Amino acid sequence: MKSKKKIVLAYSGGLDTSIILKWLQEKYNSEVITYTADIGQKINKNKIIKNAKKFGVKKIIIKNLKDTFVKDYIYPMIRGNAIYEGVYLLGTSIARPLIAKEQIRVAKKFNAYAVSHGSTGKGNDQVRFELGYHYFAPKIKIISPWRIWKLKSRSDLIKYAKKNNILIPKDRRGAPPFSIDDNLFHTSTEGKVLENPKNAAPEFIFQRTTSPEKAPNKITFVTIGFKNSNPISINGKKYSPSKLLEKLNNFAGKNGIGRVDLVENRFIGIKSRGVYETPGGTLLITAHRAIESVTLDKKTMHKKDNIMPRYAELIYNGYWYSKERFKLQKIVDLKKNKVNGSVKLKLYKGNVTIVSRITKSKAYSMKKVSFEENKTFNKSNVERFISYHKKKLR
Repeated sequence: MKSKKKIVLAYSGGLDTSIILKWLQEKYNSEVITYTADIGQKINKNKIIKNAKKFGVKKIIIKNLKDTFVKDYIYPMIRGNAIYEGVYLLGTSIARPLIAKEQIRVAKKFNAYAVSHGSTGKGNDQVRFELGYHYFAPKIKIISPWRIWKLKSRSDLIKYAKKNNILIPKDRRGAPPFSIDDNLFHTSTEGKVLENPKNAAPEFIFQRTTSPEKAPNKITFVTIGFKNSNPISINGKKYSPSKLLEKLNNFAGKNGIGRVDLVENRFIGIKSRGVYETPGGTLLITAHRAIESVTLDKKTMHKKDNIMPRYAELIYNGYWYSKERFKLQKIVDLKKNKVNGSVKLKLYKGNVTIVSRITKSKAYSMKKVSFEENKTFNKSNVERFISYHKKKLR
């Protein structure tokens, strides 16, 4: 008997990907292999396995990628101080390249002819996944159900689920859920009442941050240590990358830090409104900028600031594996060996304040900045400096 062709599906075990799993089996008469990347999202392995087995899936793969995700994807992005459109810390964007890479690895291992994902036809993730697939396997077939099936809306999806006895989860109010993506770095919530930007985000949607109003009335101090531009310790204790981010998420989340409500410009040309929570990431990027300020020279810092918007845009658009992003990463990391020391932060009711910066670097000179008279800075040169720049105005 001839064996069926294989498709590897990026599978969460939730409503959307369970429907896709059933649909792929019906549409392509293929064996579907489910692949779940554990990158720190809320995950129930038993539920994923149970749901996949219900559809007759024989190969159910769940892989722990948390340390890889933080070390090889989040940390390089933090070194670039990447923020999209002034507020978004790229929590969803940075996860997709890793998932795509590992999904292709599984596809090659089992000689699958196709890969599939559950990204909607209006979203950015379809681009991010598929650019990643193409980079590692240019000839593999990509199946994007939301662009080709007849299910055009959330209500169509629910009807299909009911017809095929697929469990429909409920949100905290007993209704079909918001669109939620989460990983160790962030949680994003979109859809339903959030689609209209005039509506305030209901408090019950927040997954990992206490509201600033209900946060403790006591200040929390956190000291983050850096080596070669990467965070390595919290309050003097070293942690693995994933554990370090977990700890920071806990500190920041309890203090109501990391919430962002934004309307962003999607790569495909439409605007969307969402609520993002990036508690630990907010602490990291604040502390990283602070340690760079006392360890890097002006030219290097300004060069990084100049390329950052483009660097962030490349990540947002799914170009993590592009030649341009690799090139910009080299600029980002050019002097990372000089970024060493620690930054103490004060956390209080949604606010992060820099308390102190400690480093052995000589980039910051106490003697030169002192208001006391000294011989390390020749003020008579300032007049010539200003005269030179006056000429450039003409």
